[in-house]
Amino acid sequence: MTREHADAVSPPRSLVEVVGERLAGVGEDWLPAVDAVPRELFLGDAVFRRDGTGWAPVRRADVGEDAWLRMARADTTWVTQVDGIGAEAAQGPVSGAPTSSSTLPSVVVRTLAAAGLRGRERVLEVGTGTGYSTAVLCHRLGDERVTSIEYDPRVAASAARHLAAAGAGPTLVVGDGLDGYEDGAGADGYDAVVATCAVRSVPPAWLWQLADGGSLTFTLSGWMFGAGLIRLALDEDGTAHGRFTGDEITYMLARPHDRPPRPSLHRHEGEVRPTRIDPALLDDWTALFVAQLAAPSAELLHLGAEPVLVDVATGSQAWTELRDGVRVVHQDGPLRLWDQVEHGIAAWIDAGSPGQRDFGMTVTDSVQTVWLGAPDGPSWRLPA
Repeated sequence: MTREHADAVSPPRSLVEVVGERLAGVGEDWLPAVDAVPRELFLGDAVFRRDGTGWAPVRRADVGEDAWLRMARADTTWVTQVDGIGAEAAQGPVSGAPTSSSTLPSVVVRTLAAAGLRGRERVLEVGTGTGYSTAVLCHRLGDERVTSIEYDPRVAASAARHLAAAGAGPTLVVGDGLDGYEDGAGADGYDAVVATCAVRSVPPAWLWQLADGGSLTFTLSGWMFGAGLIRLALDEDGTAHGRFTGDEITYMLARPHDRPPRPSLHRHEGEVRPTRIDPALLDDWTALFVAQLAAPSAELLHLGAEPVLVDVATGSQAWTELRDGVRVVHQDGPLRLWDQVEHGIAAWIDAGSPGQRDFGMTVTDSVQTVWLGAPDGPSWRLPA
């Protein structure tokens, strides 16, 4: 967009108006914080925009101030780092996977609303990112009640500058958020841990650093990119449990939980049989979540329209194709990944194919399970 075109369009709408419309009454008590925190302070002077198969930097100076404000005040995720390269440092389009972003403000508010915060809790935020969600927390709870930890030192330094510009002064920590931050927990522990990154299972430190009756709010995800938002409450026995919200929300996986490097994919013929489920089911939000629970070590890829499951550790793979009018699956290696997926999805279908609100989770010191319907229903153990 040229500066001349930007000047010719109408002034940008307020972000609080956009978010309020999107949430339709959910998290309304967070809207004053959205109104008070200028998101444009947290985008720096450049972001990435998808450009074919790569990412092109979009610079504030190039698009003009009005266009930049419209971008900042849109309910849109803006990628700020790709494979460790910040948008401001990029000399041109880059390839790779996003490693930091400014998440949709409506998703930030939906997550904070799910956490059930009332205004006086001591909170550990895992994943400072640009600092925007941190500033929203500070406005609602007060700086002294917010501790935020960021894994990437460069992202953390940028967030610290953004928060200072916004007048927010939380406790900021650089480190592995999966270890929590014990020094900030105090004698009583945090009232809540809220993660703006996804995890494959609950880090034990989060439980250990919670106050009695505290809560964990996070997105459970994995290498298939199925995801579910959940709030777990800690009971007097030290067990955390809760149900998924049903929101179609996801965050980037915490870097220590990201998949290991995968060699180039070469499909093997393996053992071939007809599939018992339609691979198109993996396009369904909840079915994909179940598939991931059933085969937690598998990465999901696509070759054309066909899914491919690959296990990096064992080399196991499964892939489907239409052969002579019949949908078949090829499985090779020590793990029968498609068998695992079929078994999990069959249990879900037998239960009536419910949405994620019918799923819950129980976490103890020794085991973590996701269950369907009730704790004694079909269940899946999460990876350690």
